Amino acid sequence: MLNILAISGSLRAASTNSALIAALARNAPPGCRVAVHDRLGRLPIFNPDDEGERTPQEASTLIDAVTQADGVIISCPEYAHGVPGGLKNALDWLVSRDAAVAKPAMLVHASPRSLFARAALVEIMRTMSFALCEDVLEIALLGKKPPEVETILAEPESQLAMCGALSAFADFIRLR
Repeated sequence: MLNILAISGSLRAASTNSALIAALARNAPPGCRVAVHDRLGRLPIFNPDDEGERTPQEASTLIDAVTQADGVIISCPEYAHGVPGGLKNALDWLVSRDAAVAKPAMLVHASPRSLFARAALVEIMRTMSFALCEDVLEIALLGKKPPEVETILAEPESQLAMCGALSAFADFIRLR
C-alpha cells in the first residue's frame, strides 16, 4: 500500500484546491491511500532559530508526515502571481530536513490560470530536491461555488482523471 500525503496550499474554508485534494483522497485507486494534511494554518512562521530541539510540534507533525509518506501531492492557488505564504512557510520547515530529498511529488491544479505559482512552486520544489512527477492533474474549478465544485468532482470524467493521475503517480513512485 502506497501512502500519499496531499496538501492544499490554500487556507480558505471553501477552497477549490482543498476540495480537489479531498476528492483525490476519496478516489484513490486500489493500492493507494491518500491522507490529507490540512494544518498549514497552524504552523508558526519558519525561523531557523527554532529548528532542532526547538522545532514546534506543528512543524514536527508536518515533517514527520512528509518523511513517512511514499509521495506528496500539492494543490496550490496563485496569490499575486506567487505561491501562498502558508504553503511556502510549510516548505521552509522542510528545507533543512531530509524529508523532501528525492521524495516523489506531483502537482495538481484547480485553476488553469495559476501559471506563475506553478512555475514558482516547481522551482522551489526542485531546489529542495523533491522528485517531481511530470504528470499533472488539472480540473478547472476556478470561480465555482462549493455545490458546483462537488458536482464537477463527482462527474465520471473527473473521477476517471483523478484515478488516472493517482495511478500514474503511484507508478512514478514505484519506479523510483
